[in-house]
Amino acid sequence: MNSKYNKILIALAIGAVALKLVSCTAIPKGAKAVKPFKKDRYLGKWYEIARMDFKFEKNLNNVTANYSLNEDGSIKVDNRGYNYIKKEWKESIGKAKFVKGEDEARLKVSFFGPFYAGYNVIQIDPDYKYALVAGNNLKYLWILSRTKDIPDTIKSVYLDTARKLGYETGNLVWTAHN
Repeated sequence: MNSKYNKILIALAIGAVALKLVSCTAIPKGAKAVKPFKKDRYLGKWYEIARMDFKFEKNLNNVTANYSLNEDGSIKVDNRGYNYIKKEWKESIGKAKFVKGEDEARLKVSFFGPFYAGYNVIQIDPDYKYALVAGNNLKYLWILSRTKDIPDTIKSVYLDTARKLGYETGNLVWTAHN
């Protein structure tokens, strides 16, 4: 009977780990998602100004993200970038859902079936022209703009916010748009 109990505990532990991997929707310590958040104003095209580099965006420039509504109320995420090494466009289409309510900019995004990652808008200007987005942890960070550049004043504020949260802003990749 003890063996059966141990197997149940192991299965529950494995299930908890799997659930954590499937729904990784954390926000970096000290970060707060924008609230109130206006989803409809956030939809549309954004240009990536800077990012913490990771394997899915390696060697990409001209990176954009288009957000639109899906019929089920989730948000369609259409990311595009040009791989300047392979000389080809790369596109990833996924979906995002709000973690809590639509008035808080904490989302989970998936490009791979049931696997979600955190997408947290932690700073945005009043006109929804510039955004600072944090992932699950200090490995993921994006600066976005509705245009191909960003004013130095906004850039400075966003970099300061990121540094205070513990991001190594010297590791940011500044995205070329040409």
